[in-house]
Amino acid sequence: MLASLFGKVVPVRAGETAPTLLATAYGFCILFAFYLLRPVRDEIGAADRGNLQLLWSAVFVVMLLAVPLYSLAVARLRRGVFIPLVNRFFALNLFAFYAALVLLPESARTWIDRVFYVWLSVFALFVVAVFWGLVVDLFRDDQGKRLFGFITVGSSLGGIAGSASTAVLAPHLPVFLLLLVAVLPLELASWLARAVARRAEDVSAPLNREPVAPIGGSAWSGIASVFRSRQLRNIALWIMLMTFASTILYFVQSHLVGEAITDRALRRAFLARIDLAVNAVTIFTQILLTARIVRRLGVAATLSLLPAVAAVGFAALGSAPASQALTVLLVVRVLYDSSRHALAKPAREVLFTHVDREQRYKSKAFIDAAVYRGGDLLSGWIYAALAALGMSVAAIALAAAPVAVFWALLGRSLRWGDHDTSQPE
Repeated sequence: MLASLFGKVVPVRAGETAPTLLATAYGFCILFAFYLLRPVRDEIGAADRGNLQLLWSAVFVVMLLAVPLYSLAVARLRRGVFIPLVNRFFALNLFAFYAALVLLPESARTWIDRVFYVWLSVFALFVVAVFWGLVVDLFRDDQGKRLFGFITVGSSLGGIAGSASTAVLAPHLPVFLLLLVAVLPLELASWLARAVARRAEDVSAPLNREPVAPIGGSAWSGIASVFRSRQLRNIALWIMLMTFASTILYFVQSHLVGEAITDRALRRAFLARIDLAVNAVTIFTQILLTARIVRRLGVAATLSLLPAVAAVGFAALGSAPASQALTVLLVVRVLYDSSRHALAKPAREVLFTHVDREQRYKSKAFIDAAVYRGGDLLSGWIYAALAALGMSVAAIALAAAPVAVFWALLGRSLRWGDHDTSQPE
């Protein structure tokens, strides 16, 4: 009866209900852990906003080192092994941060904060990239267009749970304990990853089964594939333009929030409430609209919606009076981030159902991690340069609007997920 009711809400077919729910629960755990910690990172960014571009430079360097190591694990281990291994590695890191906060003197806190900022930025992309690598490896193109929207609901619910938890706990609970709370969903995610991987081995399940042999290849083969494939290069460029828009918006947020709210606990709570609003709008869109929009408009047109929101949002931020800046920021953040999670994310993942397994795990991780953070780095320095030239926050926002328009045009060219016969070069 429950399966029948679920089938009326989500366009699942025979054998798809259990793996879809397992993947959704996996996404919930990953994003619950991240959103527990994200306000901590963002508050650190607001407090240390003068050094944001330096922190993002460190993130990019760490990414360049981490991607080849991850690719080596992918080459030698089956997905049911290396995916839980990645999650547990980051859980152990949280124990290490807790120990540092407890045992090291207060004078070390500034550098612990900065290391944690870099670490969480790497964590956020890697665990999500690994999650989606598994999902696009299991589900086919048609399944992705029907089911990825709902699978992202789990991520949004996790974001809501994590944001709400931090909003309630931040004024009362030491940040040390938030780190330990985040370990629990990461461990549960490891178990769910193995469960969904095992489900694919059932011959009756309509999923892509994993070959007996590991993926193989070298630490660099996934990176080389990006430069050989025109479509992967376009996806990488689309990602870089998205990071530009997201970075400019993030820096604008850091400056506006840092100047308007001086108490650090109140800043954490305010940022957590923004995240809560984003995830509430996101989950409404994912449940009711995402699958319909992707199937009706196609992947390419759906990928153009987020840049359109960004262009309008930057224009609004650039022209808003100072007294209304925080309100406009709240509206833009909610519309932009909900569009990114509910529409752009599942549409973009459909594109990766058309590539081979090495590209799904290695090339995708390179794009989602190193290219993403490379875009962050470049965009952060662009923002710093514009600010050094004397441009105000409003002027920088207005300057970003035309870039978003070009980004929308690029999205229209990503038709790989709309035509099953298309192949990379």
